[in-house]
Amino acid sequence: MIEQYLGITSEQMVIAAGQTVYMLFWGLLLGSLLGIPLGILLTITRKGGILQNKAVYTLINYTINIVRSVPYIILLVAIMPLTKIIVGTRIGTQAALVSLVFYITPFLSRLVESSLLEVDKGIIEAAEAMGATPVQVIWHFLLPEALGSLILSLTTGTIGLLGATAMAGAIGGGGVGNLALTYGYQQFNTPLMVATVIVLIVFVQLIQGIGNYLSKRVRARE
Repeated sequence: MIEQYLGITSEQMVIAAGQTVYMLFWGLLLGSLLGIPLGILLTITRKGGILQNKAVYTLINYTINIVRSVPYIILLVAIMPLTKIIVGTRIGTQAALVSLVFYITPFLSRLVESSLLEVDKGIIEAAEAMGATPVQVIWHFLLPEALGSLILSLTTGTIGLLGATAMAGAIGGGGVGNLALTYGYQQFNTPLMVATVIVLIVFVQLIQGIGNYLSKRVRARE
């Protein structure tokens, strides 16, 4: 039935969905490993931070601003030579993953920074007054207090990354986006285009629902 109405096989749809999940998972994981520490550094080295350092803050701040100012589709093409060096190819899911990490890292950094800045400064001051080291302040006070907000920030970042995985189809990155471009748009297959949009909507609703639930649970314990 899928092949009759959408012009593709059910296997192609499953593979495309799997590739999207693959890019989403690894892109978010690698982006978080880079973006969360950068967000923390932005927070603690800014003016008035617990480790105020103008040089470090300025370097990270401007670097993030520069990368974020480049639209993803342009970034995708611009770093192709670097992508070739890292993964050995310019096309495919692996190649798309490189650009996705470049895209999501600064985005998550800003989201994390925003969440951490919501923490009441009185809590930080109280922790320092008790003799807590900067690492202890971050790990035992700053991050736990901001956890609910951080979960929502990661949820927002995940949804943004999902949109980027769809655009990665422009370089044959696989996933639902590639399915929509190759078999939908280029072949004027409207039913398939509608189907891919529905699949993406389901992904977004699922991600947002999980994020809201986890955030609510964390906030209820505070």
